[in-house]
Amino acid sequence: MRLVWFRSLSVGALTVAGLALVLSAAPTFSQQQATQATVSEVVLTLDPAQSRVHWSVNSTLHTVHGTFALKSGTLHFDPETGKAGGEIIVVAPSGESGSSMRDARMHREILETAKYPDVVFRPTQVEGKVVRSGASDVKLSGVFSIHGTDHNLTALVHTELTGCRWTGTGKLEVPYVKWGIKDPSNFFLKVKPVVNVEVEMSGEVTPAK
Repeated sequence: MRLVWFRSLSVGALTVAGLALVLSAAPTFSQQQATQATVSEVVLTLDPAQSRVHWSVNSTLHTVHGTFALKSGTLHFDPETGKAGGEIIVVAPSGESGSSMRDARMHREILETAKYPDVVFRPTQVEGKVVRSGASDVKLSGVFSIHGTDHNLTALVHTELTGCRWTGTGKLEVPYVKWGIKDPSNFFLKVKPVVNVEVEMSGEVTPAK
């Protein structure tokens, strides 16, 4: 990572990742549809100050780590059917990996964050049961929008609900090269085409009525 050519590696941006998080091929929802909840649904609101996206990607030298900040997030779901909605928005220009040269290239050439400032995940389905109090492990499916295109994605999500508060982590893989995002590999350094993402989440709970 101290080598000049490795500092220019823009792997970080490739992940934005995300947050997060999904499994089946679900249709894209409009923003209005994504943010509306019914009275029968549980609503989980994310606190951006207590939530963050962590990412890592392997190369022939070592593993590069970084983070992205969250702008906002709301997830609502029906406990009986698992049908979900809402959206989680990641601030693409916030991405960093600890190398100013690498990050500058990431934002300028890879993610083009001036043109695409938001990375958005819109959940559509929860697979598994979320208990009203305590820990749950589920799969969350939805549409992941990055660099101007939508992709169906799945994440494994662990949640802890306690009263009006909740915490959770979502783990997923982002196949950025398959999605058409620029490969940062060069003659000297080979980077894996998949970024590992973990979304750290915390916020408030509004239970179903």
